[in-house]
Amino acid sequence: MFELITKFDDRRVGNLHTQNGVIHTPFFMPIATKGAVKNISPEDLRDLGAEIVLGNTYHLWLRPGDELIAKAGGLHRFMNWDGPILTDSGGYQVFSLGARAKEKYGSSGVKLSEKGVKFIDPLNGNRHFMTPEKSIDIQLNLGSDMIMVLDECPPYPCSHEKARKSMELTLRWAKRCFEHFHERMKSFEGSEKGRPLLFCIVQGSVYEDLRKECAKRLIEIGISAKGGPDSGWDGYAIGGVAVGEPRKHLYEILQWVTPLLPEDKPRYLMGLGKPEELVRAVQAGMDMFDCVIPTREGRHGRLFRWKDGVNFQISNYKKDESFYETINISNEKFKEDFTSIDPQCDCYTCRNFTKAYLNHLLRTNEPFFLKLATVHNLNFYLRLMNLLKNS
Repeated sequence: MFELITKFDDRRVGNLHTQNGVIHTPFFMPIATKGAVKNISPEDLRDLGAEIVLGNTYHLWLRPGDELIAKAGGLHRFMNWDGPILTDSGGYQVFSLGARAKEKYGSSGVKLSEKGVKFIDPLNGNRHFMTPEKSIDIQLNLGSDMIMVLDECPPYPCSHEKARKSMELTLRWAKRCFEHFHERMKSFEGSEKGRPLLFCIVQGSVYEDLRKECAKRLIEIGISAKGGPDSGWDGYAIGGVAVGEPRKHLYEILQWVTPLLPEDKPRYLMGLGKPEELVRAVQAGMDMFDCVIPTREGRHGRLFRWKDGVNFQISNYKKDESFYETINISNEKFKEDFTSIDPQCDCYTCRNFTKAYLNHLLRTNEPFFLKLATVHNLNFYLRLMNLLKNS
């Protein structure tokens, strides 16, 4: 259940109630692709103030397997994380990694049909078949708090005709996911706090008419299936923007879609993004975000820091201004810099270590660097979200 607390223009602040706790919106989800956020522990995440993580259905299904994780008591127990977990449907990885399988094994990596999608595991050549119903079942086995429907993410560029065909399939799959999910919920044995939440995904590439039509028809699917005034879905996601569509279309898509979405449901912008993109998306009324940027950039020595003297206030933010900068800690100039990454940062890394030490760790390939960099960058993102909630 989503509780909208207040609004500032289009920016929203609220509480999202799940089986495993309340999350304060807007929020950012560190990515635990295979059941772990790279290089840091669940305790580190708790110390950083993370309220939720995102798991990857595709990877967890193939290795170690959703049935094994279910035997372990679900993903929460398996990875020792007691907060909420959102899992994606696995669809994006099926389509994107299929190309690698084609290159490696010399046959078509992905075969799409009305029923589902056949694909080859690029690591070992095994063949698998994913359907909307199978995706729901896997996520229920994982014990997810928030479940995503299986969708097709069209490539970019994409003609209007192909984008429509893809959108129509996404809508038919969404209906199947919805019906199967609620059928499964009839016998669901969850906690006293309720059942998992089901999110649909708005697609339509860069075409205004398709994006709007997709959003409206998803709402209709929920109303028709529920037979009441409620939209039926527990949340709405906007997909596709982070996986090929140019960033210049992001804000257009948000302007097209967000006014159509129910006020009493959380809104999830999938796969984004850079700090300034998060700010503008929050200004446009989005509530939930995930992205590999803070962890991936950290592993490569690129660290975020607030600009000197900046006391960030979203009410004063202008789209062309920069409120942060990125430094490459491997640069020679940091070799004898005995100050912290950012004097305005209170993370474990900045409280205890200097740029010179981090420069040394990176240059000598010490694994400890990966933890320190990840902690710092995630702290930057989580602090930004707190500022967006409170400013």
